[in-house]
Amino acid sequence: MHPVGGDCSCHKLKDGCMGIFKLEHSKAAYRADLALYCIMVLALAAFLLVYGPREQRLAIVFFALAGLVSWPAIEYALHRFVLHGIQPFRRWHEEHHRRPRAIIFTPTILSAALIAVLVFLPGLLATDLWRACGLSLGVLTGYLAYTITHHAVHHWHVDIAWLKRRKHWHALHHRRTEQPGYYGVTSAFLDRVFGSVRR
Repeated sequence: MHPVGGDCSCHKLKDGCMGIFKLEHSKAAYRADLALYCIMVLALAAFLLVYGPREQRLAIVFFALAGLVSWPAIEYALHRFVLHGIQPFRRWHEEHHRRPRAIIFTPTILSAALIAVLVFLPGLLATDLWRACGLSLGVLTGYLAYTITHHAVHHWHVDIAWLKRRKHWHALHHRRTEQPGYYGVTSAFLDRVFGSVRR
């Protein structure tokens, strides 16, 4: 979800590049996006902890874990089938491949709206407010972990074995444009399951 954008001027309305909807941002906007997602995760967790009915706590935790566990599949599907498959997302994402250190990401208002519409609302319609909030918390946490990981693989220089593996994996994804693969950013599991590891 995050790295989809590219160079686009605000007069190209068809590409969704009006002001806050542009895809290449300043460092301040990038930091604000990360801060807002941290605040959303903490605020939603605090809301559930303080106001969640005591008798539903186990169900809330279960739905939060279900949302978190589902994140790698959401990440993989979005990256493989949307960002590498559907226009105009594919074109925008290609710009990220051309300039991997540019500050290109999905506008916060769009990513938050997608999580609300595709996760919270279906959860609310299928269950209740507390379970829907728990599910949303799990997905938001997964998305935040993805955002930090994706930023780290492109910008951090740290000696952590897990992050080195993720950096190597993502570098293979960026190099293999003629044979796409290595779609997982936070995990390689689904690439191995679905055969998107290119030898």
